[in-house]
Amino acid sequence: MNIIDKQTYGQLLAESQPKPILNDEDCDRALAEVASLMSEEALTPEAETLLELWTLLIEEYEAKYYPIPEASPRDVLLHLIEVRKLKQADLVGVIGSKGVVSEVVNGKRAISKAQAKALGEFFHVNPSVFI
Repeated sequence: MNIIDKQTYGQLLAESQPKPILNDEDCDRALAEVASLMSEEALTPEAETLLELWTLLIEEYEAKYYPIPEASPRDVLLHLIEVRKLKQADLVGVIGSKGVVSEVVNGKRAISKAQAKALGEFFHVNPSVFI
């Protein structure tokens, strides 16, 4: 990590005035600060530190007020099937017979570790998303 100049960093803090983000208006302001910092060609160590601070504040706000829900292995599978415009039949032979594929897709059967590995290879993703 680079050593930052306290006076220079203090001036950046005084100009930017970062504070906890409590609403969408605060978040928009924070995002504008981040955009401004990121538009600079080369950031000083002080500006990098300020950018990191703003990023942490934004992440904290978004995690609290706009959490991303956990996706189940089945949800991940359904999403990949949808975005790749596949049909259940396309998974026959990858994870089992037509009946097995139907049971997995319809949530009547959990995805086994062997099936997760096969799905990971088929979709080119980490198999852990199916476990």
